[in-house]
Amino acid sequence: MALVQDVPEHPNASSLHSTGREVLLPRAGLVTLSVIMAVFSVTAVVLNATVIAVTLRHRQLRQPLNFALVNLAVADLGTTLTGAVPSVVTNAVGYYISGRVGCVLEGFCVALFGITALCTVALIAVERVFVVCKPLGTIIFQEKHAVAGVAASWLWSLLWNTPPLFGWGNYELEGVGTSCGPDWQSRDPKNLSYVVCYFVLCFAVPFIIIVVSYSWLLWTLRRVAKLGGAAAAKAEARIAWMVMMMVVAFLVSWMPYATLALTVVFKPDMNFSPLVKVMPIYMAKSSTIYNPMIYIYMNKQFQKYAIPFLLCGKNPFPPEEEASEVQTTVSPLNNKITPE
Repeated sequence: MALVQDVPEHPNASSLHSTGREVLLPRAGLVTLSVIMAVFSVTAVVLNATVIAVTLRHRQLRQPLNFALVNLAVADLGTTLTGAVPSVVTNAVGYYISGRVGCVLEGFCVALFGITALCTVALIAVERVFVVCKPLGTIIFQEKHAVAGVAASWLWSLLWNTPPLFGWGNYELEGVGTSCGPDWQSRDPKNLSYVVCYFVLCFAVPFIIIVVSYSWLLWTLRRVAKLGGAAAAKAEARIAWMVMMMVVAFLVSWMPYATLALTVVFKPDMNFSPLVKVMPIYMAKSSTIYNPMIYIYMNKQFQKYAIPFLLCGKNPFPPEEEASEVQTTVSPLNNKITPE
């Protein structure tokens, strides 16, 4: 959304910054945004780096599901470093300082990491379906499938975020003019066609995969519990709820931004207050802290290594007796629980 522009003359001089750019948010509001994003940025860097480092250090954590979780941490870390951190500086200064090249680079990187994260969330949902529901019978989700899924998430995101660099679509200033993203507002036919394809293939398709996968997964777990496999269903349900929390947190963070962008695409003349322009953008950028928080809190095995890593070897939480964790799968043919 190109919502900040050079203005040679303006009837209200007090609304202009000394650079000639229209001020859409008071100075106090920009400073507040800068401070909030600084807190989120530091937290996101620490937590996502912890997920990556701890998984690499401990072989016990290198499981197919964790491949996707680490990829999500990498994507979140990338979003933080290329989107949240620059916004701390630009909001503190009061206007965008990186020029046209910096704007395009920021828009491309944030979109690349954001869509990769969404595709990874869809991959995690598919992994849970393969582990629990066994849709392909004896074929199970292995490391090679996880690696292929991770690679596909990056390639798919790269495929659809590169066209604006070559003229199909564009990256522009958005919100109050202190960050950059895809140009949702241009009515140019080429840009409009790109935006429609982008929404369908990069938002709608992963979202449908997530909804279908989790509907299938929860239905299967309920059937297993009714058939007498309560213990096995409970073990898988713990992991399912952890991933479900991550999905919900991701969608709650990104849906307002997607809704705002769609509204701008189909109703370009609609006026929004500065707060409405800003909140969805920074909600999306804040999504980078929720996944590692949920993961560290709900995954006891990972928590055992992450807490001492964060606290320099100390663990204030009393150690719990570790029950043997057995992954379970549900055969669609006989509805029996079988250990992997």
